[in-house]
Amino acid sequence: MLKHYASALALTIISVCSVQAQLKPNLDIIPKPVQLQATTGTFNWNAQTKIYAAPAFKEAATLLSFSGQLLNINATAPGPKATNYIYVQQATADVLPDTNTYRLHITPAKITILARSRAAAINGIQSLVQLQLLQPDTQLIPCAVIEDHPRFGYRGLHLDVSRTFFPASYIKRYLDLMWLYKINTFHWHLVDGAGWRLQIKQFPALTDTAAWRYGATWREWAANHHRYASKGDPNAYGGYYTQDEARDIVAYAAKRGITVIPEIEMPGHAEEVLAVYPQLSCSGQPYKNNEFCLGNDQTFDFLEKVLVEVMDIFPSTYIHIGGDEANKSAWKKCPKCQQRIKTEHLKDENELQSYAIRRMEKFLTAHHRKLLGWDEILEGGLAPAATVMSWRGESGGIAAAKENHDVIMTPGTYCYFDHYQADPATQPEAQGGYLPVEKVYSYNPVPAELTADQAKHILGAQANLWAEYIPNPTHLEYMVYPRLLALAEVVWTPQEKRTFADFKTRLQSQYLLLQRLNVNYCRPSYTVTIVPQIDYQQQQTTISLNTEQYNPVIHYTMDGTTPAANAPVYTKPFSFKGSATITAAVFQDTLLKGTPTVLRADYHKAIGKPVTYNLPYSKKYPAKNEATLTDGYRGTVSYGDGLWQGFESNDMDVTIDMQTKDKLQSVSINFMQLEGVGIYMPSFVEVAVSDDGTNFTTVQHIDNDVPESQHALTFKAFNFNLEGRQARYIRVKAHNKQHGFLFADEVIVY
Repeated sequence: MLKHYASALALTIISVCSVQAQLKPNLDIIPKPVQLQATTGTFNWNAQTKIYAAPAFKEAATLLSFSGQLLNINATAPGPKATNYIYVQQATADVLPDTNTYRLHITPAKITILARSRAAAINGIQSLVQLQLLQPDTQLIPCAVIEDHPRFGYRGLHLDVSRTFFPASYIKRYLDLMWLYKINTFHWHLVDGAGWRLQIKQFPALTDTAAWRYGATWREWAANHHRYASKGDPNAYGGYYTQDEARDIVAYAAKRGITVIPEIEMPGHAEEVLAVYPQLSCSGQPYKNNEFCLGNDQTFDFLEKVLVEVMDIFPSTYIHIGGDEANKSAWKKCPKCQQRIKTEHLKDENELQSYAIRRMEKFLTAHHRKLLGWDEILEGGLAPAATVMSWRGESGGIAAAKENHDVIMTPGTYCYFDHYQADPATQPEAQGGYLPVEKVYSYNPVPAELTADQAKHILGAQANLWAEYIPNPTHLEYMVYPRLLALAEVVWTPQEKRTFADFKTRLQSQYLLLQRLNVNYCRPSYTVTIVPQIDYQQQQTTISLNTEQYNPVIHYTMDGTTPAANAPVYTKPFSFKGSATITAAVFQDTLLKGTPTVLRADYHKAIGKPVTYNLPYSKKYPAKNEATLTDGYRGTVSYGDGLWQGFESNDMDVTIDMQTKDKLQSVSINFMQLEGVGIYMPSFVEVAVSDDGTNFTTVQHIDNDVPESQHALTFKAFNFNLEGRQARYIRVKAHNKQHGFLFADEVIVY
């Protein structure tokens, strides 16, 4: 696949001057090997270098041509006096007891890769190729001894090709890049409401119509009322993979040691199918239902026929059936579904969904496959041998593991690469959320709640790419890299051998590699993160500053002014009492880079005061529960940061007990809006005060002025002037007009 990039890389290599060749050899591999020992000297990988491979590894050895170098692979062992060669050698059990381990030994005379299994041999080749691309002169490979094996067997990357169609040629590049970082599973999300992307010969309407729509982007399609088009329509957007194209991609991946798992959605996210085969819906009408009718045997006949063709293309053990976000309301009204519930002695619609999942599992098991689904397949009871992909946090995975089911961890807070990776104000539109590289790296896929035996059911983790706001391959790479490097190390390197400081150092070297391969990665942000730590006993705040830049120079002020080159330089955390407006920025050669970050740090009157919730907060976004609104901490740009507290469907209505009657000057409370995920500003906020906690007097009412239609992430502080009123209790009400989510972070009182 990367032949297209070989000529550009060859020019890069030729242009490297002899001075560069003297630069320090680079061993900054990602993911970090279990054991790596640098030795002296370099191996000269040139046109005369011979490649040898054991017969079982001959095909794998051709991957050494990744950087564009043509290879002649010899299937015989090198002679005892041979030099200047690379040998991919099959080891015996006494040399390498573990079939997952490889040993890479580089000397000035030769390079040997020892492995017992094809997968381990490929992993050793990946490390060697990466070492080559990291060097200033790619002919000079630093001498070292590496012995390495993966922490998890499942190391996954997902791609949604329904919402944005990516051509087969790009899928191969996607595979090439994930291979380079030892990601061994490609989860191919082939079908969803936005388009069916795989040829099914028994049902041609799936690719003649359901694969095409009016509107190239997610918003354009919505503006066109989510209507489908026909192949050949000049205004149609879409596409699909023929079965031959899909088989070619499966073979291409397999050569690289990558398993392709197809996802065929059921019972929800099926509106594209039901538009062309409406008889499979509860209503029998197109554009009315999103879920298959589970009381209709034709539904299961259709799904089984589709899966027969899918299984003929994809040899993977797992077939992913989705199972997520099914709206059960149509089933409640459908006579066929209600009859199915009665006939099968089911309790409710949750068990109806479980019935469907179990039925499909039996079908897959009969074909010697395993069912994989999102964590909603737990609802109503889990199918006996199903594997759960836990995306709504870790709770589904924990529950499944405790029931002795295998689990793949992919929680949105750590693994959804369609989320913003820097300050949303500086980024193209994304799904929402906030997931910088450091947070990805902080993830440990094994929850602390599991016992050692239960933890064995955690197969690994996976990054997910949903493509609503990813319009093309260039933008896709921007969202994946460098975050995939962080997750690659999470799932490969032992937990105790990982530190972010070490990873960040090695990541600097990887930017050269990504540039050589023309990857449109997200550049390290100049934004400074201001992290407060409140000492309630001393009533003081300690501030830490950090950024994605490597060894940055950060200047800061504490009075709200923009720092200049003569402002204090941050060297270590600093503390203060009372309140301050911290402003910080990165400087490079005395020039301010990016936009300064501002944080108002307040040790205000309400810190630590008890809060009564007259209406409940959301169990999905509890933050710090009852302590959230008076803990002194402001929320970041992410509603999922554990600092913003969510209020779902109902209003926010809280009472703060100041514990003594006091003179009050002001109250302030922040809200956010992110329309794309259903978070809105309150239509109004009002503050009332009381001496007894029962009889309140309204002080001020402030209407919202942020339009509901504003898509960009927006923050608004509602500021109230209490004009020296004396009171003990403060009541804050915020009206949830849209009945979506309200998010508040702190009630600040002076």
